Amino acid sequence: MSDPRLVIERLVAAQNAHDIDAFVACFAPDYASEQPNWPSLAFTGSAQVRKNWSAIFGGVPDFRAALLDAAVAGSTVWAEVEWTGTKADGSRLHSRGVIIATVAHERIAAARLYVSGVAETTAGIDDAVKIMAGQR
Repeated sequence: MSDPRLVIERLVAAQNAHDIDAFVACFAPDYASEQPNWPSLAFTGSAQVRKNWSAIFGGVPDFRAALLDAAVAGSTVWAEVEWTGTKADGSRLHSRGVIIATVAHERIAAARLYVSGVAETTAGIDDAVKIMAGQR
């Protein structure tokens, strides 16, 4: 098996080229996607990948992806990513997070995505801790 990181690098290159066919080719036909922070967003199949990302490429014409870092253990790759662009409504897309992907036969067979929008403004760490502790 080749380095699973290479699949992620192909994925990011396809995202930046807005090449939906090359992008979908990075996924197994029975790909299983989970977003543990939003369980209702789980899905199976590369057809849904095509549907999702066709909408993103169409709605965010200047979409850019960056692979910030990656680590590999066996067939699993942990990839830190950043996505930016301008949405169809003119608002800014800025998401960051980690994707934990299992690679088989040079394709992503399954992944857990922990990617979400970046909070551009916050009250600061003290307020965040108070909110988390239920003190505010």
